Amino acid sequence: MAYGQPPSPGQGQQPQWQQQQAPWQQPGNAWQQPQQPQGGMGWQQPPPGGNNPQGGNDTAQIPGHFGPVTDDEKTWSLMAYVGQFLVGAIAPAVVYLGKARSPFVRRHAAQGLNMGIAAIAVWFVFGLLSLAVDVLIWVPLLFTAVQMFFLVYAGRAANRGEFRRVPSAVAWPLLK
Repeated sequence: MAYGQPPSPGQGQQPQWQQQQAPWQQPGNAWQQPQQPQGGMGWQQPPPGGNNPQGGNDTAQIPGHFGPVTDDEKTWSLMAYVGQFLVGAIAPAVVYLGKARSPFVRRHAAQGLNMGIAAIAVWFVFGLLSLAVDVLIWVPLLFTAVQMFFLVYAGRAANRGEFRRVPSAVAWPLLK
């Protein structure tokens, strides 16, 4: 399409909308797929084993000398936190006593159990105190809301293969 003065109307030319070519009808090879460069560089399939240059499965490396973390360890670590929404401190206790063979799972299960023990203690103490002073019932309710936030926070980290320390006010450091 040439630029310049538009033709005057009525000179026997086709209307403007018929003169334009669609982009897929460009002259020449304007819309060809790019060719793979010489030397093997370009669009290639990733090597087997994902992005891990050593091969094997994709596992996350944990700071703190845990070594590679398997999907099974991530799942059990996540259950130490998520299970508290269903059965309280029983879930991290089961993980801690039964499935904590690796240091990664043991550390998450210990932190989850510390959170569960803290919740039981806060509810027991402030539940009894609220019998005398009604306003104190808000303390365990607020503690539970904060603890639920940190259960999700630590559970997401466990699912990614990481460890995030929960503040000591929420998870009393009783178990290591």
